Amino acid sequence: MFKQLSPAQLDPILSLSLAFREDARADKVDLGIGVYRNTQGETPIMLAVQKAQQQLLAEQTTKAYVGLAGDEVFNQSMMDLLLTGTSAHSRSAAVQTPGASGALRMLADLMHIAQPDTTVWLTNPSYVNHKPVMEAAGLKVKFYPYFDTATKQVNSQAMLAEIAKAGPNDVVLLHGCCHNPTGADITFSDWQAITELANKNGFLPFVDIAYQGFGDGLEKDAAGLQHLADNVEEMIIATSCSKNFGLYRERTGAAIIVSDSLKEAQKAKGRILNLARSTYTMPPDHGAAVVAKILQDEALTKDWKAELLTMNQRLLNLRSGLVKAIQAVGSNEFDFIEKHKGMFSVTGLSPEQIGRLRDEFAIYAVADGRVNIAGLQEQKIDYLANALVTVSR
Repeated sequence: MFKQLSPAQLDPILSLSLAFREDARADKVDLGIGVYRNTQGETPIMLAVQKAQQQLLAEQTTKAYVGLAGDEVFNQSMMDLLLTGTSAHSRSAAVQTPGASGALRMLADLMHIAQPDTTVWLTNPSYVNHKPVMEAAGLKVKFYPYFDTATKQVNSQAMLAEIAKAGPNDVVLLHGCCHNPTGADITFSDWQAITELANKNGFLPFVDIAYQGFGDGLEKDAAGLQHLADNVEEMIIATSCSKNFGLYRERTGAAIIVSDSLKEAQKAKGRILNLARSTYTMPPDHGAAVVAKILQDEALTKDWKAELLTMNQRLLNLRSGLVKAIQAVGSNEFDFIEKHKGMFSVTGLSPEQIGRLRDEFAIYAVADGRVNIAGLQEQKIDYLANALVTVSR
């Protein structure tokens, strides 16, 4: 049966990790896969997570199934985190999923059931998994202008002009904060304009928020999403705890449906549960139990927020430090890096220049020019600055 299959195409990001591991050079730098690493190059378990795990170990008495929806305390906690203070908070429902990718797929499948001819509009460029997940669910995909390759910022005028063409059969996918891969975020006024267009033209907003707390802070990073949720009747959200809780391997995410009433949101949730039953059935429990424990405990929440703030501040310092180091070797070509937010920046380097970084300097980055600033260590800043200037000349 399987001999007729052609070889699988390598994932452009995950395959980098394998190549990096096999590289024997001592000065190698991994700026490919999107994980946060500390000064020692490790992806640490957050202290609040460690404390929550210890409590769970002492309290848990069973490993029985938790149900199709996952941990309902976790589900409510994620809605609280994202939607508290909005009208959407009382008319939304959530399902725990295996990471945000699981949420993307469940919501895509839900859209296909509700409206099979749906077209999902993505930013150009967008997260590498958005297009294949939407297409695997049978949806059409279209891209709208987003990133200006000259300024390395969002081209708001072109973006809004194109989104204005979306209609009732369309879904417009937005990055909640810390755009992946570019690092360039839309402004609050852009969020307001998109909200007006959604109400005027009837498209469904779809927000993917995977980096809350890594941009302008936990509350500000959700401000645009909250404005949208407060002012539209219907929207969907995919959210992740991989980055801001450091739970990468635990695959902890949620799909949230906002509707014009709680009854309608619960109806959509029921259809997602049907979809879950025919795929993974039930999500893994541990990560969601950890997050629920943290967000339901005032002391643990305080610890988590403080550590997340420290990580965010370190990211800002890495960005400013890298720009200063590049300027010190005589270039202002990468000043935009300091203006970007979150883990990533698109450098504007060509695939050939990215290849030179790997071959000549053992610096691994994605071929589209994306670098993971959160994977950088302070002691490697000068080395990276010199390499970037060298390959860009």
